[in-house]
Amino acid sequence: MSLMRQVWLLVLGVVLLSLSASVAVSTASVRILLQTQLQIKNSDNAQALALVLSQQQGDAVLMELQISALFDTGYYQSVVLRGADGKALLERRATPRASLAPAWFVALAPIAARPGLAQVSNGWNAIGSVEVLSQSAYAHDELWASSTRIALVLVCIGGLAGLGALSVLRRIRQPLDAVAAQARAVVDDSFNLLPESGVPELQGLTQAMNTMVLRVKTMFEAQAEQLRALRLQAHCDPLTGMSSRKHFMAELDSALRRDEGPSHAGLLLLRLRDLGGLNQRLGHPVVDQILLALAQALKAYPEQVRGCLGGRLNGSDFALWLPAPDVAADTARALAEALRASLPAFGGGIQLALSAVELPREQALAHWFGEADAALARAESQGGFAVEAVAPLAQASSEATLLALGERVWRHQIIAAIKDKRAHLGAYPVLDRAGQLLHLECPLQLQLEPGGAYESATRWLPLALRSRLTAEVDLLAVGLALEAIARDGQQRCVNLAPASLLDGSFVARLREIVFHEPQAARKLGLELAESAAVQHFDLLIELGRQLRPLGVKLGLEHAGAGLAQVERLYQAGLDYVKLDVAVVSGVSGDAARAAFVRGMLVMLRSLALKVYAEGLVDEMDVQALWDCDLDGVTGPWATAQKIS
Repeated sequence: MSLMRQVWLLVLGVVLLSLSASVAVSTASVRILLQTQLQIKNSDNAQALALVLSQQQGDAVLMELQISALFDTGYYQSVVLRGADGKALLERRATPRASLAPAWFVALAPIAARPGLAQVSNGWNAIGSVEVLSQSAYAHDELWASSTRIALVLVCIGGLAGLGALSVLRRIRQPLDAVAAQARAVVDDSFNLLPESGVPELQGLTQAMNTMVLRVKTMFEAQAEQLRALRLQAHCDPLTGMSSRKHFMAELDSALRRDEGPSHAGLLLLRLRDLGGLNQRLGHPVVDQILLALAQALKAYPEQVRGCLGGRLNGSDFALWLPAPDVAADTARALAEALRASLPAFGGGIQLALSAVELPREQALAHWFGEADAALARAESQGGFAVEAVAPLAQASSEATLLALGERVWRHQIIAAIKDKRAHLGAYPVLDRAGQLLHLECPLQLQLEPGGAYESATRWLPLALRSRLTAEVDLLAVGLALEAIARDGQQRCVNLAPASLLDGSFVARLREIVFHEPQAARKLGLELAESAAVQHFDLLIELGRQLRPLGVKLGLEHAGAGLAQVERLYQAGLDYVKLDVAVVSGVSGDAARAAFVRGMLVMLRSLALKVYAEGLVDEMDVQALWDCDLDGVTGPWATAQKIS
């Protein structure tokens, strides 16, 4: 028997075996599902019927009518009401219905569900119990129909797979025949050359390289999946899947410290009132469903709005942070109306209190929650689905001040500052374990008014984003960083806005600036937020392809769980990653968070990346991160160490 025929028979056998196994597994799974559903149906209907019979105050005629009404639907094999002594008081039985499925199939895949049992009472007096048993023939009919459909689909797929395998085998046979023909030609003293692509050694090399890449990808995907599990354990509430209180507070604190975003934002607090009373009246499973419904309603905002944060603060309290001005009150009212329409389905007596506040982002975290808690207390005093919104104070922020002057005025101020180079770079150290300086983080500050103070990006960046000036701002920052590196030779990193990547000419102009400073470029680092890798991955790859050959290092800042969403992170060409403060804060006292950080380190180190942590304040957290073998840290702690 020829080799090709043996391979063909092997492929055919594997396909047939796979089809048979798939049909068997699918049929078994559907059978278990139908049997479970039938058991649940028996139990649910028994409970429902018992509740109805309990309301008849022991009237035998009325109870018989209720049993007959249920039994006459035709879906039940028997309905029996037994007394407290176990004897049948009322009984309706039917001959088991014959299934449309073949007898051999019924025997091969039996469906046997236990009868549903429920107690019947008259007030405080027990009458007996009701037993409900459904006809299983309907389940067999559905199982047979489902199995035949699955078998038909799999046969079609198997046929297509067989045709594909036949085509592949024919393609494999061609180079083998060519090699055999070449061997026969050598016997005949004729030396024929084969195309290079047909040389088996080259094919083996290509296959080895592909196998290596696939193994790396599989390893990365496995690590990413493990990282997702660790993140859920460390950062999320086990019931709702939302951020836990500790992680939400850390995320919010990190968001308030960042430069991007509007000057004003909103915070919503939602409280399910009288949680203990609801547990007593409705039961824990129903209350859990209510909490899940609340979480689902809140999750829609972080899923659809970038930068929005949601979390469960405790058993009954939820929080939602909106990184936009003038939307908190409307969002709270819309949320209240939506929940007012949906929650009564779970039972009566459900009440919610919602508060919405808007404050400048520079306000302390305690002030945010103080205002929100006070508003929530006022909402609780009103009852029902109450919303208490606190109007924002007169805006004295930078954005509001400039907007009051008019769009042209503040846009002109930013453009003029860029043109006149009225800007300078900050300098915040990144230290290694030995306290040595790795590089300086250099955020850009602009002098919006001649002779005025240099303003941090918190003030002007939202306006630059609105007017699409971030590319010009980033080019200015890179130019200043190269000049500073040329003066003192110190490594520096500059933040780039992800929006700059959307400017078609930005990368080309950036490369031109870097190209004219080859020595300084080797000590320049460019950082983008994690969102750039998630949302603009191809643009990130192009940025690395253009700049890394010139010696520029590329990194991600504010990195967290979003890295697990980047399927091809190993292709991004990164040099380092900076973990967000929300990820590393409190790691010293939380084993789950420490495990998550270690998992991220393992994943990122497998890609040959340096890993730093940002925003650190607590020395205990720093020591815990050194124990995790982190490469460097930055933040107030590192700044204080450098000064001292």
